[in-house]
Amino acid sequence: MVTKTEPCSFSEYRIYPGRGRKFAAKDGKVYYFISTKVASLFHQRKKAVKLTWTQAWRRFNKKIKADEIQKRRTRKTTRVQKAIVGMTLDEIMRRKNEKPEEREKKLEAAKKEVKQRQQKKIDAKRVEKSKKVAAPKAPAANVNKNVSTGKK
Repeated sequence: MVTKTEPCSFSEYRIYPGRGRKFAAKDGKVYYFISTKVASLFHQRKKAVKLTWTQAWRRFNKKIKADEIQKRRTRKTTRVQKAIVGMTLDEIMRRKNEKPEEREKKLEAAKKEVKQRQQKKIDAKRVEKSKKVAAPKAPAANVNKNVSTGKK
């Protein structure tokens, strides 16, 4: 059978059923004391860390191993690479492992290709313009609307 024990609010000793005293403060917080000595020290606002016989002093001065308080181990985050829309994982890895010189060469080649495309467009426009200029216009009828016919 398990007996329910409460820890003393000041000394942190176990209080077994039928022992100790409860104290309810004005703010509604409930304190459990193992003896009148402890209650008296609490009401005098003495610090439990300063008294050598309390568990708080023993913990503060490293006389007790704090087995209960263990640092929670966090899992190490693992990186997972996924493919992006329009690019496979192999393509991403190839680009990542590419040397800067290779990257610059490819960039220069791409720039040249773009310039060539733009030059072709400009050339095509020039040819089109020259065809328009070279083609003779049909002579317009010399109709002068402001010319009087001589009749009045």
